[in-house]
Amino acid sequence: VHVVESGGGLVQPGGSLRLSCVASGFTFSRYDMRWYRQAPGKERELVATIVSTGGSPSYADAVKGRFTISRDNAKNTVYLQMNSLKPEDTGVYYCYARLTILNYYWGQGTQVTVSE
Repeated sequence: VHVVESGGGLVQPGGSLRLSCVASGFTFSRYDMRWYRQAPGKERELVATIVSTGGSPSYADAVKGRFTISRDNAKNTVYLQMNSLKPEDTGVYYCYARLTILNYYWGQGTQVTVSE
């Protein structure tokens, strides 16, 4: 199983980024997918979740109305569109796939920095 994120970078406050996560090695369309982030000195936190069919997205309160999670099951890819970025959105963003309680996978992470 491989989970690979991309799309991070340096952006000014108010800007946008689109993260992508390509998964392989399992039947992508059967599983919910999640984005997490970890800011310097803080614990990793859940940002957004999308169910296997692409419906019922859910978001952390801190990103509601600014971030959108989506997926393309034909491309085995989940996305995180991030708009109106704030300095507090800075961190490493991770894609997460949980196939069973004991069988789960993290990507290597992609750095997002929001700064002037």
